[in-house]
Amino acid sequence: MEDPDRARKHLAAADPALGEWMARIGPVAPPRPTRFLLVDALGRSILYQQLHGKAAETIIGRVEAAIGSRRLTARALRAVPEEALRAAGVSGAKARALKDLAEKAAARQLPTVERLADMDDQAIIDALTLVRGIGPWTAQMLLMFRLGRPDVLPVSDYGIRAGAQLVHGLEALPDARELTERAEPWRPFRSLACLYLWRALDVSRQVPR
Repeated sequence: MEDPDRARKHLAAADPALGEWMARIGPVAPPRPTRFLLVDALGRSILYQQLHGKAAETIIGRVEAAIGSRRLTARALRAVPEEALRAAGVSGAKARALKDLAEKAAARQLPTVERLADMDDQAIIDALTLVRGIGPWTAQMLLMFRLGRPDVLPVSDYGIRAGAQLVHGLEALPDARELTERAEPWRPFRSLACLYLWRALDVSRQVPR
């Protein structure tokens, strides 16, 4: 990510409505790259899908106990019986997705973390969505919060759509096309804009009625 101040100034100038919320919220740090293991990151994303944080954390703890490791690795996930995953509270669909992730990783059908650094965003989405249970949104979350990519726009994310509705005073949630059009001025800092949309929604929910 380039200079955070430059990114914030660009967004505020490009979208005055968003700029008003940015001034209200204050500085938000843009996403930055972190160290991670791909199978572990994707496996946890699969387990978190459609669950509240506490419930997901409980199931992840049970899965770690079932595989005998604090990290979700291809070897451990291949070795654990699917029945053991189900007993840990993992749904059948997610258990099959974890198994598919492990098999593809073992067969070296997934890029390495080092290779990801040299790939563009769409190529990464295309590569990761070959795994069962991994859709564009999950890949985009990895782009933003693991790889620290600065210009990601998850158009299917409810929070981002609701944040855009709030910030721009829309009567209805924007669909993918409208959100993409409204986000065009945010380039090349759409990831930071999304963080502000999420934050704006949180702030609005904290206001007493």
